[in-house]
Amino acid sequence: MIKIVEIKCTPAEERDDTAIQQLAAAASGVGIEDIDTVQKLRRSIDARSKWPQYVLRLQVFIGEEPKPEPCFLSGLAPVDSGKKVVIVGAGPAGYFAALELIKAKIKPVVLDRGKDVQTRRRDLRLIQQHSLVNPDSNYCFGEGGAGTYSDGKLYTGSKKRGPVKDILQILVEHGANPEILFDAHPHIGSNRLPEIIAAIRETIQKFGGEIHFESKVTDFLIENNLCKGVVANNDVEYTGDAVILATGHSARDIFHLLEKKKIQIQAKPFAMGIRVEHPQAIIDQMQYHQNPRNPLLPAASYKIVTHKDGRAVFSFCMCPGGLIVPAATAPGEIVLNGMSMAKRDSRFANSGIVVAIEPEDAVQFAEYGELRCLYYQRDLEQKIFKAGDGSQRAPAQRMPDFVEGKLSSDLAPASYIPGIYSAPLQEMLPKHISQRLQSAFQEFGKKYRGYFTAEANLVGVESRTSSPIRIPRDREKFTHVDIAKLYPAGEGAGYAGGIVSAALDGQAVARALVVNEY
Repeated sequence: MIKIVEIKCTPAEERDDTAIQQLAAAASGVGIEDIDTVQKLRRSIDARSKWPQYVLRLQVFIGEEPKPEPCFLSGLAPVDSGKKVVIVGAGPAGYFAALELIKAKIKPVVLDRGKDVQTRRRDLRLIQQHSLVNPDSNYCFGEGGAGTYSDGKLYTGSKKRGPVKDILQILVEHGANPEILFDAHPHIGSNRLPEIIAAIRETIQKFGGEIHFESKVTDFLIENNLCKGVVANNDVEYTGDAVILATGHSARDIFHLLEKKKIQIQAKPFAMGIRVEHPQAIIDQMQYHQNPRNPLLPAASYKIVTHKDGRAVFSFCMCPGGLIVPAATAPGEIVLNGMSMAKRDSRFANSGIVVAIEPEDAVQFAEYGELRCLYYQRDLEQKIFKAGDGSQRAPAQRMPDFVEGKLSSDLAPASYIPGIYSAPLQEMLPKHISQRLQSAFQEFGKKYRGYFTAEANLVGVESRTSSPIRIPRDREKFTHVDIAKLYPAGEGAGYAGGIVSAALDGQAVARALVVNEY
């Protein structure tokens, strides 16, 4: 017999298997001696009272043992070298599409403009310490995509493309902590995810797939509205039965190339704003009502949203116990992102607080047609850079000073390694963004005690929340609406918003491709 029960327990009990079995027995109405196994299905935290508790959904096996979970890796076999698909991009959409193709015994040939995860670290160090931006190897470009070195959060609300658990199971089979299978907000960490990405690469290669790094796509091979392949680095052709385009939200050169080739693209809504950074202790007090927090509890996080003058203002990529990092993809721009290590043990907490942007906001760039939102985004990033000293130092302001519209005489301590300097962010941001943010911060301060504080820095600019371009595709076949055998996928195509949703989209595209082409 199997029973599904829900229990509440203290942080200490959550780590004690015997205590969990006792609570499971009481909730199931049986003796502890009758229980064979208890499995966690979901783990979350209820922090509404003074003493936060874990809420666990358990699967209790009484008189029987659980059946082994299906293993993705055990179902793989060497690919058929006569069937080949080119995949542009080695992020989650590209790699999970590759795994799905291998499952169907089709050879994936993956191209990425960047470097493998290990080599990529050197370029991240250069931007952090010396403000040197490699346009092909940075926090956005390279093996694993943008999520690899910016936190590794695995939460998604996407359920339509396939079961999230399948993605998490594949990650576990490649070295991720099995706890991600039941955590309400699973997280791997920027220090652990690179090893997992490298293991996925080894799986792709082991079963016959190819992966080519430092291979930047510079052209598409198209005849009679049919995509036969791509050109990399201006001289190497890669052809196949189809092409999956999974380049991520910051591959601006690809968007320009699509426009040049008259392949349909569309301007789409996105969001921009700033990064706000608090001492983690303030967020712990705000959420757990504890300072210091119970060491058995994780660093507290938050998710907030409001609407100002018809536009959403919301938190994005909240990183408890994390750092702010420079995410520029070209020299001459300032772009920020957040990340956390697996332990989330930094003394800072940061989150993007962003305002929804619609294509009509980019009216001053109307001459660029469907690329107008991209130019709107890039223009702000470049203006923020030009206001500084030519490095990756970022403008910042204490939260009350931003709301009051005055320059900060000094700044709070910050995690951002290139450094911050005092600047009037409310003047540097577009007026419709700064005014909405000013109003939102006051509202957040009233709702969440301690949030509105001079101990918080606002740092600019957070601009790469999602792609400002969508590459339209057929809803059922997943092919481009005009070009046969071209399959847009993931964040860069405008159909995902994070590691898991991009991976799910990559899988869905690969499955559709198998049906359509084979």
